Amino acid sequence: MATFLYKLGRSAFRRRRLVALLWVALLALAGVGAASASTATSSSFSIPGTEAQKAFDLLEERFPGASPDGATARVVFKAPDGRKMTEPANKAEVKKVVAELKSGSGQIASVTDPYAAKAVSKDGGTAYVSVSYKVSSMELTKETRKALEKTGTEARDAGLTVEIGGDALQAVPETGAGEIVGVGIAAVVLVITFGSLVAAGLPLLTAIIGVGIGISTITALANVLDLGSTTSTLATMIGLAVGIDYALFIVSRYRAELAEGREREEAAGRAVGTAGSAVVFAGLTVVIALVGLAVVNIPMLSKMGFAAAGTVVIAVLIALTLIPALLGFAGKRVLGRKARKGQPAGDKPNMGTRWARFVIRRPVAVLLVGVVGLGAMAVPAASLEMGLPDDGAQPVSTTQRKAYDLLSDGFGPGFNGPLLVVVDGDKAAADRTVKEIKGLDGVVAVTPPALNKAGDTAMVTVVPKDRPSSVETEDLVHSIRAGSGDEVLVTGATAMNIDFSQKMNDALVPYLALVVGLAFLLLMLVFRSVLVPLKAALGFLLSVVAALGAVVAVFQWGWLGSLFGVEQTGPIMSMMPIFMVGVVFGLAMDYEVFLVTRMREAYVHGERHGEAIVTGFKHGARVVTAAAVIMMAVFSGFIGSSEQMVKMIGFGLAIAVLFDAFVVRMAIVPAVLALLGHKAWWLPRWLDRVLPNVDVEGEKLHKELAGSPEDPDEERALVRV
Repeated sequence: MATFLYKLGRSAFRRRRLVALLWVALLALAGVGAASASTATSSSFSIPGTEAQKAFDLLEERFPGASPDGATARVVFKAPDGRKMTEPANKAEVKKVVAELKSGSGQIASVTDPYAAKAVSKDGGTAYVSVSYKVSSMELTKETRKALEKTGTEARDAGLTVEIGGDALQAVPETGAGEIVGVGIAAVVLVITFGSLVAAGLPLLTAIIGVGIGISTITALANVLDLGSTTSTLATMIGLAVGIDYALFIVSRYRAELAEGREREEAAGRAVGTAGSAVVFAGLTVVIALVGLAVVNIPMLSKMGFAAAGTVVIAVLIALTLIPALLGFAGKRVLGRKARKGQPAGDKPNMGTRWARFVIRRPVAVLLVGVVGLGAMAVPAASLEMGLPDDGAQPVSTTQRKAYDLLSDGFGPGFNGPLLVVVDGDKAAADRTVKEIKGLDGVVAVTPPALNKAGDTAMVTVVPKDRPSSVETEDLVHSIRAGSGDEVLVTGATAMNIDFSQKMNDALVPYLALVVGLAFLLLMLVFRSVLVPLKAALGFLLSVVAALGAVVAVFQWGWLGSLFGVEQTGPIMSMMPIFMVGVVFGLAMDYEVFLVTRMREAYVHGERHGEAIVTGFKHGARVVTAAAVIMMAVFSGFIGSSEQMVKMIGFGLAIAVLFDAFVVRMAIVPAVLALLGHKAWWLPRWLDRVLPNVDVEGEKLHKELAGSPEDPDEERALVRV
């Protein structure tokens, strides 16, 4: 591996114009493909194997044109104090709104008249108009959304309070602001780390090129492969993260090789041969984590994982080829000012060296503090409640939240999340089902069954007593399903959210087993050790559970909620644990591979165990710290979002990187290695014979170069980094 990558790095350096031209051509080709492709629509959201999905499929078959999984909206009207919505003037305003909605967009399937549908509260003060669309919320056009948002302007002028709720206003989260903030902070961190604008610019430039190629390719293939408009979101986030990381690792190693006095081409070859090996295996762990999302068996999530994995592969290829090519163009400008002037760097130990020596002297104390600290942070995770946030989790300033509160006050919390019960049977079966449901606890109202033309399927709307995301509503869904036969199915947005949460919960253990298991085998191949991969996996699990504990404390319990702008506590987004595992695992293994391969390399090349740990930190701690700070900055940029889900993802990922990089990788890892001593690199003889030697640490490369008469550094040992 190291020998092949060494040759690849030297070749890319020598043929830098051709390599750069090829990558620019790929970017241009992907850009042209994206520009010429037809506009992507969101792929339909489905959860195969769930009861809610079976009900949707049955409705599409038996009620053609009903669009049961289409977007919905509720326009809520509130009369001034002492007045009623049944007054003629107010009725007239509502009738105008109904007419406006019907003619406002071709995507509308139906609009109900609140007076005909009896959608007026008992006190007469509140009424609502239900709007159904032919397509999902992600497929609504901007014109349709604008028409909905403008609804009720005249009614407001007439003195009525008008607010709009429902998923029709849930647009695809806009990306760009968080990434821009992250890239800006990344630039500052890279300049501080390298002391050179050129060296700082290379990781940013190549990461942007990689993401550009990846996202353009996704856009170009969107309609062919049915990739939704949300598919590129994860690819952008991960592509930026690993793109900067991998380039940072190669450039850092190249500068270290130059500091050893090597010629530029030789330095590029050795940087790619050694740090490049770490990049390849770090990239493989990320790809495993992302492709493993297919285990959940939710098509949208699987496509997001595959798309992001493709962007990671591009980032690895760019690090191995484009980075050495650009280093050829950069010359000595990649070095800091002092190094360019030939001033010695000095022998004063850097911060990484001093920290590693401190940990080696007190490994037990450092290990206890790290484990106990993360253990304490993990305690709230035991109270984790998962679900999908509804409009009740929106900021109080939004129209969705105001509509939610108006409906709750006028009709009861359950009106914000009605259940749709589908009866696969005739009218007698439907009537029997309605009677059974009315006898259940937690039911406020049940509508008469609506049969299809054939008379073999009926729809029944059930209004729960409690809010959509409550445990009581979830229990009601389970009660309806348990008390009815196979011919009765429960669906609707609330039931779909419950099924989605259950699906994610069921998939968590298999996903963890797959990802951690495959990564364990991969790391065993890299480090030729059993204990080092085991320690890496256990450390990762500890950091993720601690991060989940922090998320529960802030977003479910409300601790320090005001500091992070949390206005409404509630269940944790159901995809959060798997999402955190997938993203953080990949980044954590990046830091693990880069830091520990340097220790392994020094150990293989003759250093004592303690010295090897110090050497790894001497050359790796600064780079890993910079990479972690950059990632935290990128993720923290999303905490300021008004969307609760985006805010939660940003906080969770940022705190997970903080715990994993600084507590696990920088404290627990060296402490455990110091306690294990030489046993850390133990591998059973039979396993040593079975495992192929991929030579990540460059031992074979070192021997080849040392024995080659053409090698200008024939008698110099490979730098111990």
